[in-house]
Amino acid sequence: MFHGAPTFGHLRALYGERPSTIHDVAEEIIARTRSAHDPAVFISLLDPAELRRSADRLLQTIPDPALFPLWGVPFAVKDNIDVAGLDTTAACPAFAYRAEKDAMVVARLKAAGALIVGKTNLDQFATGLNGTRSPYGTPRSVFNESYISGGSSSGSAVAVASGLVPFALGTDTAGSGRVPAAFNNIVGIIPTGGLLSMVGVLPACRSLDRVSIFSASVADGIAVRRAVEGFDPSDPFSLRESQRPLPAQLRVGVLSRDDREFNGDEEYAALYAQAIEIMRSLGAEIVTFDYRPFREIGALLYEGPWLAERLVSIGAFVDAHPHEVNETVRVLLASAHRHTATDAFAGMHKLKELSRIAEAEWAKAHILLLPTAPTIYKVEEMLADPVQLNARLGHYTQFVNFLSCPAIAVPAGFRKDGLPFGVTLVAPPFHDDALAFPAAAMHDAANCGAGTAREKAGIS
Repeated sequence: MFHGAPTFGHLRALYGERPSTIHDVAEEIIARTRSAHDPAVFISLLDPAELRRSADRLLQTIPDPALFPLWGVPFAVKDNIDVAGLDTTAACPAFAYRAEKDAMVVARLKAAGALIVGKTNLDQFATGLNGTRSPYGTPRSVFNESYISGGSSSGSAVAVASGLVPFALGTDTAGSGRVPAAFNNIVGIIPTGGLLSMVGVLPACRSLDRVSIFSASVADGIAVRRAVEGFDPSDPFSLRESQRPLPAQLRVGVLSRDDREFNGDEEYAALYAQAIEIMRSLGAEIVTFDYRPFREIGALLYEGPWLAERLVSIGAFVDAHPHEVNETVRVLLASAHRHTATDAFAGMHKLKELSRIAEAEWAKAHILLLPTAPTIYKVEEMLADPVQLNARLGHYTQFVNFLSCPAIAVPAGFRKDGLPFGVTLVAPPFHDDALAFPAAAMHDAANCGAGTAREKAGIS
């Protein structure tokens, strides 16, 4: 029925002609998840009988698909997000608990008509950008199983890229909603901080975390974001703000030659230069900016006291069950104990100082165009050097959460060996809707398709 990752438009066309096709879609998704090429994508799946019942309830209670924005659209969620009746493991079996209620974002998706399929694999406790830190296996890039899928939202990205679901939720602290998108040729969206509720989501760093969205197109991802956004009084980080416009004539900030670090990957460097020219051809004015303050802001995540924030949600468990925790994750979290309250305040002061310097760079451009990741690594390379290589993956992503910026990662080309490259567009807070237009234009102009469907996804 589907070729690659189906878009919402394809599903709407099916349902518009015959709503009962929802049963066929449910059976297709069940068949695909059962025969998935990568066995490490899902940690748990909804019982097929329950998925069929959910589809039937939707058809019986809301027979007109046009009434709900996500009617009949299957989705998956990263397994640090609660789904009622399923375990939340955070990729640690000893930590698992049965969720009694849906996370707010899941509840809102269901209310919009979406169908939950299952829960996806992740770097344990959402600690990592590479996808190798899970006892449930290592999801691989859909283009070459020797290469990492990116993390921590590894399973969610692979589920979308391989056409198992049209969209999936992840989380993002340092790039986990963007790096896996780049390594699997799909769209990854993180909203402005506070736009989506984090209630029912196990955080890594609560002050930085966002729920992220993976999809085949920018339009689909934005449709999901709009369905789940909104003030949540039960979330102390939730914000009431209106969306803001961008000028019609965009100035797009790009890296200077000195700031382009690709760790020897000359093809990624060339693809970034190509992406700049694509943006120029779309009518944008291209300007360079100084990446230094943004790089130093990002470095605070692991070199500063924010690493200690991870102990707030899982520190007691890790201390009590050290042998149940992935070795790399355990070592990273153990190192967080060195930070003091004084360090925390010093870190906050440093962040304010760097943010003020970054303001001067933002004045040069309306949005930024960055490589999503400097390069991609093989699984064996990542396992051999798990900390250093992981840190490199976040070089162009880590600052975004500190500044509460929205970002949209889109496909932007392929290396000669068939591995994908992606770029990320970043805007000041509450320009989420406006950012969607240049992001969608970049994706379309790059002509990379979505996931394994390098041509634009279709339906038969």
